[in-house]
Amino acid sequence: MKAVKERLTLAQIASAYRVHPTQGGVWKRQLLEAAPVAFARPHDPTAAAHAALAEELFAKIGRLEMEWEWLQKKLQPPA
Repeated sequence: MKAVKERLTLAQIASAYRVHPTQGGVWKRQLLEAAPVAFARPHDPTAAAHAALAEELFAKIGRLEMEWEWLQKKLQPPA
C-alpha cells in the first residue's frame, strides 16, 4: 500500500520490509491491476429478479395484445 501512495521509493520500502525491490514492484503492479475487481460492488441479486419479472410482463402484454386484436376482428359485424 505504501508503494501505491508513492511517499517512499520502492527501494526504501523494500529495505524496510527486507524484500527485493523488484518484488515490491511486482506486488504494486498486481495490486493496481486487481484493485478494480477486488473493490467492485457485488452483483445485485434483485436486478436479475427484476429483469426476469420485466421479461415475463412484456410477454404477457404481447399475448394480451394479440387476444385483443383477435377479439376485435371476431366482434366486427359482417359486411
